[in-house]
Amino acid sequence: MGPGVGPQRIVCLTEETTEWLYLLGEDARIVGISGYTVRPRRARQEKPRVSAFLDGKIDRIVALQPDLVIGFSDMQAALADKLIRAGLNVFITNQRSVAEIFATLRLVAALVGAHERAEAWISTCQARHAEIAAVAAAWPRRPRVYFEEWDEPMISAIRWVSELVGIAGGDDIFPELALQSMGRDRVIADPLEPAHRAPDLIVGSWCGKKFRPEKVAARDGWAGVPAVLQGRLHEIKSCDILQPGPAALTDGLEQLHRLCADWARRTSNHA
Repeated sequence: MGPGVGPQRIVCLTEETTEWLYLLGEDARIVGISGYTVRPRRARQEKPRVSAFLDGKIDRIVALQPDLVIGFSDMQAALADKLIRAGLNVFITNQRSVAEIFATLRLVAALVGAHERAEAWISTCQARHAEIAAVAAAWPRRPRVYFEEWDEPMISAIRWVSELVGIAGGDDIFPELALQSMGRDRVIADPLEPAHRAPDLIVGSWCGKKFRPEKVAARDGWAGVPAVLQGRLHEIKSCDILQPGPAALTDGLEQLHRLCADWARRTSNHA
């Protein structure tokens, strides 16, 4: 399929769609992006920023005359509603798991006639996932991982992050919360509960603000947590792991795997 297939003027309300269209070589179709976009770096220089995460400049978006606006989830429902009322075509995806992310990448690629390039990228990515999982399968022990998405209140990992922790070689200490799609349903009510579950690694990705490991280590009742005792509190930037698209499946996973592998190597050396 060549030019002329599918929408020609796309506004991307979230970063993962922008990154995916760039990876597919279809970035010429993008006419507006989210102000939070940092991947790929070029996008910020090349495309007008027309939205935040929860809201956007409706008049400015309409003026770009997009034939499609792509957004993500219930978080952008109010923004999508305004754009629909302004007469635009709006497509909202709702991926929450690794399998759903792959399915969404395929769906967006199909919209722009880039099926073959998408399949090539996806098969390479899935092969790497299998390779990482195979490496981790050889470890005598897997680290227990507490992934914190926000600190006040404490919110644990969304489902795709929990699954990526598993592929990377760790075990999410809150697997039951990962099944809840809404952030408010992943709030940890008891501030001592993560400490009771004794994580070996703590990974923070406080959506849009810097992770403060020293503040986490100093929480009441957390001094005896294995991760705190060994100083294993790490940040993965939210743009690398909390976007349900290419970044999480590649850089986000690789960072998780490095942290788990380093823990496994040191643990077996001390055994």
